[in-house]
This record gives sequence, C-alpha cells and structure tokens, in this order.
Amino acid sequence: MIRFESVTKTYDNGHKALDGISLTVNKGELLAIIGPSGCGKTTTMKMVNRLVEPTGGRIFIGDKDIGTLDPVELRRNIGYVIQSIGLLPHMTIADNVALVPKLKRWDKDRYLGRVAELLRMVHLDPDVYGSRYPNQLSGGQQQRIGVIRALAADPDIILMDEPFSALDPISREQLQDELVQLQETVRKTIVFVTHDIDEAIKIADRICIMKEGRIVQIASPEQILRHPANEFVRGFIGEDRLQRPEALPAIRDVMVRPITARPNKGLAEAIAQMRKQRVDTLLVVNNDNVLLGKVSVWDIHSHYQDESLHLQDMLRSDVARVNVSQPLAEAVQIISREGIAYLPVVGDAGELLGVITRASLVDVMAEREGGAAL
Repeated sequence: MIRFESVTKTYDNGHKALDGISLTVNKGELLAIIGPSGCGKTTTMKMVNRLVEPTGGRIFIGDKDIGTLDPVELRRNIGYVIQSIGLLPHMTIADNVALVPKLKRWDKDRYLGRVAELLRMVHLDPDVYGSRYPNQLSGGQQQRIGVIRALAADPDIILMDEPFSALDPISREQLQDELVQLQETVRKTIVFVTHDIDEAIKIADRICIMKEGRIVQIASPEQILRHPANEFVRGFIGEDRLQRPEALPAIRDVMVRPITARPNKGLAEAIAQMRKQRVDTLLVVNNDNVLLGKVSVWDIHSHYQDESLHLQDMLRSDVARVNVSQPLAEAVQIISREGIAYLPVVGDAGELLGVITRASLVDVMAEREGGAAL
C-alpha cells in the first residue's frame, strides 16, 4: 500500500506542483492518475521512488516512511516503465530484462529462468527474442520488454509513466489488453500516469483526476462516469462518454408482419404458402387472430403422406411469445435465451400482432444509429 499524507511540492521558482495531496493506493490496485498538462500527475508518481522529493508531507509504503529509506535500494524494489522505454541498445533483450535481478545479485539460473518466464508471459519466445537487440524489435515489442523488465525482480510496486503513448493505436490497444490480463495474473500495485481518459477507463481499478496540483476526484471508472464530481471532471471526461444510452424503441416499432395460417389448412396448402412467402414456419391463429402455436416445414414433411391431416393436428402450442407492452430488452433476452430466429408479439387477449426477428432488430437499431450520426 502507498499512502500520501498532505504532500506538497514547491520548486525554487515558486511554482507549486502539488498542493497538499492525500491519497492511498491499495495493495494490488492499478491506479491511473490523469489530468491536463502541468496538473502534477507525473510529479506525484515520481515521488513514490524519490525521483522527485516532496517539499512537505510524508509518503509511506506499507508502514515505512520512504524519506527514511536509501533511494537507490528503494528504486531497485520498485518497477519503472517510461514512455521512451529506455532499453540499453548494446545489451540483448535477455540482459535488459535481467538488469535489476543482476544488480540484486540473483544467481544466473534464477534470473535466466525469470527472463524466459516473463518473455513467454508477453508472447515472445525466449529462444527467439532473448538474444536479439532492441533495434531488432518493433516499437510494440520493445514496450513489452520495458513492461516485463519492470517486473523482473518481482517488485510489489510498479510505476508506469505514459508507457504506451508513443505507440500506434493498434499496438497501444494490444498492450493495454495485455496489461489488463497481466495484472489479473500478477496483481501488482501499479501507479499509471496517462493523459488518455479512454486508456484510464479501460485499465484502471480507480482513476485519480488532478488539476493544478490537487486531486479533484478519485473513484472507480464506473463511479466517475456516472457521478463526475464537478464541471471540470465532466469536461475532462467528455460529454459523449457521459451521455446515457438512448432508450430502446418500443416493441411495436420493431415488429414486422407475421406469416400466418388457419388451423384447418391442409399440409399441401401449407407447403405452397411457405414456398411463396419464403418461410420455414407458419404461425397458426384462429378466426379471432389469437395465436394457437406454430408448425414448421419439418413437422409437415414427416407427416406429409397422410392427406387427412391439417395444421391443427401437428400444432406446437408451447411457443415463446412477448406482450407488446413489454420492454424490447425483455424480447431480446427471450430471443437470446431460446435461441430462436423470431419472436411472436401478442396483445392482452393473446391476439397475434406481429413478430420480432433478428433482422428487424438489426434494421431498426441501424436506422437509429444512422440517424444519430446524421
């Protein structure tokens, strides 16, 4: 656990980078710190490994005041990933990853085993990539090495300073996904500085939003999206992310005309109707248009030779249906749960009003999205 207690930072020119911040980063949590340029987010992160010293207040890791610790030893026990990666170009990938374990005097078998384990963790074959040099890797691969180098000595805490911001969008998204998966496995305490709110929402357990050296809001992504603390947070997040999704249309707006038949229809007539209207199932209704059930082409096929039979003789009455007054979301759930291609819509008296098909759902939602885009 990392704890800031009323921490300030004032530079010689009088600029106050941090103005009495207090926060706790829980063990095993990924905290994203975000805010506009100059808000103090990178200063806050660098104080954890004493690359920046506070002017006032105290910082604890566990129950230890880090101001009392040797800064070199402190840094060897904290992983650090930066935007420019910082791989040593004259050293192989394996040697880059093993740098801190070697400084901590791990024996060779131990650090080589750790290197191989970490390379596999980020989907890089140690037999292929271990002997390569940084300039032989893509930018995304180099950044993966930067991440696992920070993990090499198995530190409890990792600091990440906009590590993916220089990458192309595809590589960046892939590494964000890998970080989320990696964190589920290793559960490190991570302080992640970013300027990208979408990145913070995607990867963080909690987000700390800063402005002018102060914490404006610290909460889970869900809470921040639902309950921004003030207009600054609303503006920083962006109104498009705060907009509630439009309500789904009514069932009546989605349903289409059903293909029906009367119960006394013969099997040959039913087959002819199916061919003409290009369906494999008929919904059977009575004279009052009340839904009685359904008959499929397969039901008819197995009894077709018996000329005395009618649709009512092979009717299946256990048909899933939805009332026209129910929310569309419930209809979608029924279609998904039952694994059916269409769902009959009935009125209060059981009369058949229409059907909802997967195609009609797609058409209506596409029209709504297109209209919103226009």
